Amino acid sequence: MFFIVGIIAAVVFFLIHLNVKKARRLQEATITLIIAIGSLIFSAAQVFTVIPAGTVGVVDFLGMVSDNTLKPGVNLVNPLARIIKYSFKTQELKETMTVPSKEGLPVQLEISLLYRVDPAMANDIYKTVEAGDYLNVILIPQFRSVVRGVTAKFEAKALYTEAREQLANEITSELQKMVAQRGITVESAPLRQIALPPRLTQSIEEKLQAEQESQRMSFILQKEKQEADRKRIEAKGIADFQSIVSDGINANLLKWKGIEATEKLANSQNSKVVVIGAGKDGLPLILGND
Repeated sequence: MFFIVGIIAAVVFFLIHLNVKKARRLQEATITLIIAIGSLIFSAAQVFTVIPAGTVGVVDFLGMVSDNTLKPGVNLVNPLARIIKYSFKTQELKETMTVPSKEGLPVQLEISLLYRVDPAMANDIYKTVEAGDYLNVILIPQFRSVVRGVTAKFEAKALYTEAREQLANEITSELQKMVAQRGITVESAPLRQIALPPRLTQSIEEKLQAEQESQRMSFILQKEKQEADRKRIEAKGIADFQSIVSDGINANLLKWKGIEATEKLANSQNSKVVVIGAGKDGLPLILGND
C-alpha cells in the first residue's frame, strides 16, 4: 500500500514539476522535484523490511502465503506483500483461576505458563488460526482446560504440600501434547500460589504443626537415648577397669610395695628406728623421727 502511494505521489509531483518548470517558476519547480524524488525513495524503501531478533516474518501476498519465512535482519520483499511478524522468544502467560479439587473443593490457583512459538511453524499458525491470534484462540482456552482437568486429580491438602511440583509437571506435559502440533512449545507451568478454603487451610496447618512437634519430640527422645547409651558404656568401662586393677592386686604385691616403701623411709634422714617384722603382716615398723 505505501509503495503504491509513494509511486503515485512521485509521478504526480514530477508532472507538477514539469509544468511549473515550463512556466519558469524555478522555486516551485525545485520544491516539486524534491518531493517527487523523496516519494520515489520512500517507495523504493518498501522493498526492504527489517525483522527483529527473535522474530520471524510470514509473507502474505494477496492471500497467498509463502512457504518461506523471513529471518531476523534486513530482507528483500515484494512491496505489495503483507508481512506478519511472530516472536519465537519465551513469553509468559499469567492466569488466576478457581478450579475444583478431587473432593470438589474450590481451589484458587495463580499459575504462569512459559511458552514460545516454533519458528518453523509460523506459516501454519498464520494459515490455520483466526487472524493468527494463537494466544486467545488456542493457548489460553487449552491452558485453562488442562489446569482444571489435572487439578481435579489431586486432593486439596496434597496441593498445599508435596503435590505442587507434580501438578505443575502434569499440566506442562498435558498441555504440550495438545498444542505442539499447532506450533506452540510449552516450557513449564510454575505455580505461583495456591489458596484453599480457610477452614481446610487451618486444619492442614494444625496437622503440619502437630507433625513437626512429634518429629521434634522424637528427636529429643533419640538424643536422650543416645546420651543414656553413652553413660552406660562409660560406666561399664570404669567398672571393667576397676575389675582389672583389683584382680591384679594381691597380698604378695602389697607386701612387696610395703618393703619398697620401708626401704625408702629407712634411707630418709627423718627415720630413727626401723623394727623389722613388727608391723601387721610382718611389715617393718617405723618408730620415731626428728
